[in-house]
Amino acid sequence: MGTLKGQNLRICVLGRNPATYKVIAMATNCSINLTNNVESRTTKDDVGMSDKPVTTSKSWTVSVDSLDVTDTAAMLTAIKSMTPMKLYWNETLTTDNQAWGTTYPRSGMAFMSDVTFQFDNRTLSTKSIQFSGTGAIDFESHDDLDVELVPAGSYTHGQFVRLFLSSDNTTEPAAVIAAAKTLSLHIGVSLEDATTKDTAGDWQVQEPTAITYDITTSALYKSGETITSSVAGKSYNDLQTIYNNGTPVKWKIANIGAGANNRTASSTIVSGSAVLTRLELTAPNRSNTEYTTQLNGYGDYDVAA
Repeated sequence: MGTLKGQNLRICVLGRNPATYKVIAMATNCSINLTNNVESRTTKDDVGMSDKPVTTSKSWTVSVDSLDVTDTAAMLTAIKSMTPMKLYWNETLTTDNQAWGTTYPRSGMAFMSDVTFQFDNRTLSTKSIQFSGTGAIDFESHDDLDVELVPAGSYTHGQFVRLFLSSDNTTEPAAVIAAAKTLSLHIGVSLEDATTKDTAGDWQVQEPTAITYDITTSALYKSGETITSSVAGKSYNDLQTIYNNGTPVKWKIANIGAGANNRTASSTIVSGSAVLTRLELTAPNRSNTEYTTQLNGYGDYDVAA
C-alpha cells in the first residue's frame, strides 16, 4: 500500500445550482484541523501535580490554497451571504485527481470565515480560504455524491488586477496606485459559539456576527517608468492627503484589459468605500524606497454582476 500524496486529498464544496460537489480548482495545498477543546478537571481531591484534561467541546477548520482566482466574485458573494456551505473531502484518483476513492470520505457544514486574494506584480495570483465548521463531521459515502469535474481555469498574473481609488466618497475611483508592486484583499467573518444547554453533542455550532475586510498594497515611492496611459495614478503624496483627511474614499479592484501601462480597467471585480488606516514609508540602504498602504472597509462591498 503506497503513501497518500497531497495531490490525492482534495476539498469539494457543494454548489447550489446545480447541487453538485465541485473541487476547489487549481488547489496547491489543503489542511483539515480537528480540535478537542479541553478544561482541567483536577481538584483538591487529586493527588500529584499532573493535569487531567476533559473534553468540553469539539471544533474543526479546513484551509485551502489555490491558484484559481477566476471565481473571486462568486467567493465574495458567498461570504457576504453569511450562510454555511457543505464541504466534502476524500482521497482522489485518475490523472486529474478529481475522481473519488473509497477510503476517506468526510463531510460537514462550514462557514467561509477568512479569505485572502493576492495579486502581486509578475507572479501568479492566489487565494487562501479558511472554512470554520459548524456542527459535526459526518462519514459520508462517496457513492451518494454527484461530483462535477471542474477543469483548471486560466492563471491570472497579478499585474493585470489593479486597485483604483478616488479622492473622496462621492466620486468614482478612476486612478490606479502608481508603480504598484503588490495587492491583497482580505475578508474576515467573526463567528461565535451558538450552542446552548439545548444543543446535543459536543460539536460547536457557529453563527456569523460581523464581516470586516481590508486592502493592502505596496508601491515604489518614485518610478522611472514612462507613463503613456491617460489613466491617472495615485502617488505617495496623494495617499498622504487621503490619510490626512481621515475620511472614506471609494475604491474598486478591476481586471486590466488592453491599454498602455496596464492601467485600463476592463471589468470591475469588487468595489466599495474604505478608510486609509496605515501608510508606511520604508527606505532601506541600497534598496528602492517603497511604501505600504492599508485601507479598512467602510460599509458593505459590492460584487460586480
